[in-house]
Amino acid sequence: MGLTKIRCVGFTAFENIAIDFSPGINVFVGANGTGKTHIMKIAYAACDVSKTKLNFAEKLSRVFLPSGRVLGRLVKRQQGRNRSEVEVSRDIVDFPPGIKLRASFGSLSKKTDSAEVTGAADWYSRSIESVYIPVKEMLSNAPGFRSLYSQREIHFEEIYADILDRAYLPLLRGPMDGDRRRLLSTLQKAIDGKVTVKNEEFFLGNKQGALEFTLLAEGIRKLGF
Repeated sequence: MGLTKIRCVGFTAFENIAIDFSPGINVFVGANGTGKTHIMKIAYAACDVSKTKLNFAEKLSRVFLPSGRVLGRLVKRQQGRNRSEVEVSRDIVDFPPGIKLRASFGSLSKKTDSAEVTGAADWYSRSIESVYIPVKEMLSNAPGFRSLYSQREIHFEEIYADILDRAYLPLLRGPMDGDRRRLLSTLQKAIDGKVTVKNEEFFLGNKQGALEFTLLAEGIRKLGF
């Protein structure tokens, strides 16, 4: 039920690109400015709307955050009027292979509802669990951020609000599976403690007590994240 392909035409850094995904772990390697982060943001946006059922073009706008929320600014900059197309494919059990979610819009498009979005009905039929971990660590800045983001127009990509929504989720019910337990143990050894939260503030609990994230080294914060 995972993603199988991303295709972009005239979108941000891409003139025309198609990337087929392999089963399991995929790693993107390349020079700065070649679009690695943009591919991951497209993938995340597509996965997220399968669960939230938000308009795909709207989620792309929130994730990429073009100036003034003008959708047309995501079209690759070229002389004249141009159009952009973003297409993500996935396989769903009991569906024909290659379900596609597509958004297309022009350089003069301002609002996301002016984009043409196709394939949403099949795409929304089965959700994909996804998470995007941004480069900037957010746990030290978490208190009050979600309420501020939900009520005010602040210049943050939605990935930061989304990751905090996940960070504040309570523990899953039931016993922890072996792989998750081993991974958690490895991370706790690396940061020398356990991450806890109280009143929206994150702490690292260890022999020294509860240390607020704002006092921790950047590397520890990111591992804790």
